[in-house]
Amino acid sequence: MSAWLRRRDGSAPVYDPAFGDTELAEGRDDMLLGRWEGARDLLARTPGDWDRRAHRIRLLADAAAGRRTVDLWQASEPGHPDAAVLRAETEVMRMFAAARTGRAPDAEALRKAARFCHRAAELAPADPHPWVSLLALGRLHPDGHAPMSAWWQELLARDPYHREGHHQVLRHLSARWHGSYGAALNFAWDAAGCAPQGSPLAILAQVARAEHYRHRVRTEGRAALGLAHHWSDERARGDLRHALDAWIAHRRPHAQDVADLNHLAHGLVKAGLTDRAGEIFRLLGNHATEVPWDCSGDPEQLFTRWRDATGAG
Repeated sequence: MSAWLRRRDGSAPVYDPAFGDTELAEGRDDMLLGRWEGARDLLARTPGDWDRRAHRIRLLADAAAGRRTVDLWQASEPGHPDAAVLRAETEVMRMFAAARTGRAPDAEALRKAARFCHRAAELAPADPHPWVSLLALGRLHPDGHAPMSAWWQELLARDPYHREGHHQVLRHLSARWHGSYGAALNFAWDAAGCAPQGSPLAILAQVARAEHYRHRVRTEGRAALGLAHHWSDERARGDLRHALDAWIAHRRPHAQDVADLNHLAHGLVKAGLTDRAGEIFRLLGNHATEVPWDCSGDPEQLFTRWRDATGAG
């Protein structure tokens, strides 16, 4: 087990957006301070590791969205592929930040953000991340009218089991955005069924359940019809067992394991499969995420309560 996953007895949950990637945490701090050289060096150290690069690019872009750091990098090195890829992701995050304030993006703003993504794809033709950025951007298109299918095929051609790309499409297909619960689940089941053993895509159905639960509570309240058995019907239990058998039994480290393992631990305890949840909490140590624990109450209290109840505390 990696050292960063080991938990000290009695310690409180740790919320680390870098998921133990100390180099990423340092690069993120640099971005917040207006220094882009650390991000350049960091991304240069992960050529071809699309999984780790995706995690790093997204967290760096999150830090860059409220600063001009990545803009300065691209202005200083306009032909640098990584600068273009990070700028594209940052522009997409800026669009979402604006949307959260209630300002719906207009067609020209969407086209401008897409141009950044396509320019990144030209400069980094093997990199799947510009297509991940476009898939995320597609959620902001009115009525979902975006060339999602073409972007999806471009992503698959570069990395057919790209974790972040699948999560972006799952969100697009959810009832909260441009699809339905059924569409999201069907996508999750298809992806999990095609993924190789050891792939975290096996948890997608549980992610879809958490997304839908949150959406229904937001729109209908916690007394919404059918929510009482949302986590524990036989199909949900079957999906969780599949994740244990196809992913955990053959697990290879991935950059966002902390997020995915938290979804699995949450699903297991909500489905009453607490006998299997202990092994997942032991993998996590004290590394928690607010999502999806915040679906059911205070996330820190719930994580700690179930971690200790399953004997992993």
